Amino acid sequence: MFPMAKKLFFFGMAFPFVCTSVSAQVITLEPIDVTATRVEKNLAEIPSAVTSIGRDDIQLGTEQLGLDESLDSVPGLFLMNRYNFAQDLRASIRGFGARAAFGIRGIKVIVDGIPETLPDGQGSVDGIDIGSAEQITVIRGPASSLYGNASGGAIIVESERGPPEPFAEIRSSGGGYGLQKHQFKFGGQTGDLNYLVNVSDTRTDGYRDHSEAENRQFNTRLEYDLSEDTTIVATMHHTDQPVANDPGGINAASVEANRRQARDRNLFFNTGEALKQDRLGVMLRTQLAEGHSLQTRVHHINRDFDASLPLSGNGIVKFGRSVLGAGAQYTWESSIGGKPNRLLVGLDFDMQDDDRFRFQNQEGGIAGDRVLDQNEEVTSLGVFLQNETSLTDRSELTLGLRYDEVEYDVTDHYITSSNGDDSGSITFDQISPMVGLGFALTENVRLYSNISSGFETPTTTELANPNGGGFDQSLEAQESTNYEVGIKSLSGRHRYEVALFSIDVKNELIPYELESQQGRTFYRNAGESSRKGIELAYATRLGHGFEFSSALTWSDFEFERFSSANGDAFDGKLIPGIPEHLLHLEISWFGKNGHYFTWDANVAGSLYADNANQTKVDSYTVSNLRLGLEKLVGNWEISPFFGVNNLFDEEYNSNVRINAFGSRYYEPAPERNIYGGIAVRRIFGR
Repeated sequence: MFPMAKKLFFFGMAFPFVCTSVSAQVITLEPIDVTATRVEKNLAEIPSAVTSIGRDDIQLGTEQLGLDESLDSVPGLFLMNRYNFAQDLRASIRGFGARAAFGIRGIKVIVDGIPETLPDGQGSVDGIDIGSAEQITVIRGPASSLYGNASGGAIIVESERGPPEPFAEIRSSGGGYGLQKHQFKFGGQTGDLNYLVNVSDTRTDGYRDHSEAENRQFNTRLEYDLSEDTTIVATMHHTDQPVANDPGGINAASVEANRRQARDRNLFFNTGEALKQDRLGVMLRTQLAEGHSLQTRVHHINRDFDASLPLSGNGIVKFGRSVLGAGAQYTWESSIGGKPNRLLVGLDFDMQDDDRFRFQNQEGGIAGDRVLDQNEEVTSLGVFLQNETSLTDRSELTLGLRYDEVEYDVTDHYITSSNGDDSGSITFDQISPMVGLGFALTENVRLYSNISSGFETPTTTELANPNGGGFDQSLEAQESTNYEVGIKSLSGRHRYEVALFSIDVKNELIPYELESQQGRTFYRNAGESSRKGIELAYATRLGHGFEFSSALTWSDFEFERFSSANGDAFDGKLIPGIPEHLLHLEISWFGKNGHYFTWDANVAGSLYADNANQTKVDSYTVSNLRLGLEKLVGNWEISPFFGVNNLFDEEYNSNVRINAFGSRYYEPAPERNIYGGIAVRRIFGR
């Protein structure tokens, strides 16, 4: 695998120079504005590592099954587990999120201004509609000064706005392992109302045994101009996932015998999950006076969840969740000493209420006797400010500060003579500062440096007590400090960026399993760990319709001080679940007649599956190809597309379960598979 990776690397580095020498016309790349810092700002002027992905990379000719299809090109971001819908995508940014047994940890997920990450820090992607995503912005590194708990990085998704000319579109696709996806989307502008609605239905049999999944989504974005100065935006999202089976992790011998098999206990207990979620958010943006603006938000989330885990004692999980949230931010743009200054002051308040139940698990995933019944409440309050001031015509200083308080309360409703009252509460609070400095070397090239901080409270799931109900009172919040310097040029003929970082982490949350409760994950704190790395990205738009991009990541993440519960010392060991090297190469071509193709290759270095670094998971190189046509015929746009995943039929793992008991680390990825489909759009008003 390494020889192939080296060839891809040298080819990727040489390709842009070869193409530049033969191109007759070079097209410049336009600057990009994002709202990652909670105000609109040019991407190049942000004094930290931030990457933005546009609509074509997200939607054009893709399967639209997982965020990794478009985010693999982001340096410092490692994604696994697209193919297990019961576990969710596992995303890590500079190591934050790598510990997740399911869902997304340590990374703030925000969709259309509404937190998809809960007050306790747990995030998910099953409520993200990829088929109507316009832009995805990734903050690489701790951002708690702006976003609070679980902000070791941030993934910010923005839905499409309706175009000036109304349209209606049908998109249908199918592929290997029983994949079927159908989508209906329409939108436009009518007077002061902008609207976009997307409905989708996805079904797959899965590559492995017992990995079937169904997912239906409804996503709406409505924007109405109440006046010249005031706009209201309403977003509504519904997810219905009645089936998401979990084939489980298997050991190396089982992988060798049959990559597609499910773990026997997962079959016996019919493991998997079913869920329904509704999210409603309303945001109001108003210009109070010249230089003064206010933005407010309110949102509500309901989630019903059922799961069967591969254990008998308390393997059936059910909960009903309600989340209420509100926030406000005031922006004042003025000048100090004749230089521009912008002050941002804000407040976030979110409440989470879970009614959680656990039952004995019987053959087939049938619920038996109740073993846990408790109410869990999480209240999160955060206040923050950020000030951006120009020191000179070429330099800008950014200062940020945030205070957060997160309170957990559990009320035990299952009290018997042998099971006492496990009610209790835990409160975490944290002050998160940030300072950043940007300097323009030239019109297109900027240097920056920053010191930022982050913290992560354990989620309600991670607080699970291995000895019974209630919360594990021994767990502490994880804290981190990020030191970073970089250079970037994000407009003109070429785009490039280089970021060097060093992160000190205290009380890192580490997953483990118990022999008596295999398949269930608990957490403990490590003493200290360090993370050092380099992230590089380069992109250029060449003549004759060609584009090239590459991203390279080198990481050195290790435990500085950490001993397990039985006294095993892991000082100096590499943190599991994160490869030392990542490389992404991508070549695209867009023809004048609407034809296009994209070839990409992702190289991931080896990683360890356990704290002791005794099990190394091999490196791999996976290549993908997609091509299609966008043809306009009158008022109709016809867009057939075709793709090949794992073009060279590499054997690799789509997920690695960290510290799994019995060496059940591996979830094998699919072999070479194809997909194809067509989108038909009717444009009105022409």
